[in-house]
Amino acid sequence: METREQFDQQTLTEHLAELRSCLLISLGAVAVGFVIVNSFIQSLAEWFLQPLVKVLPAGKSLIFTSYQDGFFFTLN
Repeated sequence: METREQFDQQTLTEHLAELRSCLLISLGAVAVGFVIVNSFIQSLAEWFLQPLVKVLPAGKSLIFTSYQDGFFFTLN
């Protein structure tokens, strides 16, 4: 970890290089998280929509064509 003095002595290009490396690490972490969550999205959707399904009127179901459409559902 850098000390405050080393941080103050960095040039603009060094600051930008450090920012770029932090952004790439963050982007990589988001991509890995997306792949992990996407691998079991069906069970996540069932868990997330379970309270809504419990209060649906008898004979009705949720209709949506993709998982994000679950936020904009219609009764059938």
